[in-house]
Amino acid sequence: AETGSLMPPAHIRNAPTKLMKSLGYGKGYQYDPDTPEGFSGANFFPDEMERRVFYKPKGEGHEEKVKARLERWAAMRAAMNGEEGFGQ
Repeated sequence: AETGSLMPPAHIRNAPTKLMKSLGYGKGYQYDPDTPEGFSGANFFPDEMERRVFYKPKGEGHEEKVKARLERWAAMRAAMNGEEGFGQ
């Protein structure tokens, strides 16, 4: 693997103990369905790893709707986190 084993961001780590909570595990976690848009824009990639695009719909047939949704989420994420848009 290019990066080896990397830890996920602290905000998505489970915090079942006081020690883990004191280390910041779970702090700032946003449950997507609880947000107004149903999308938090949270980063789930390890801090040492850049966001990757794993799927680029062509915009034909049903993929047209999928592409529009991914572009909308990318724009929302960019506005929230100062990132580039979908497929950039």
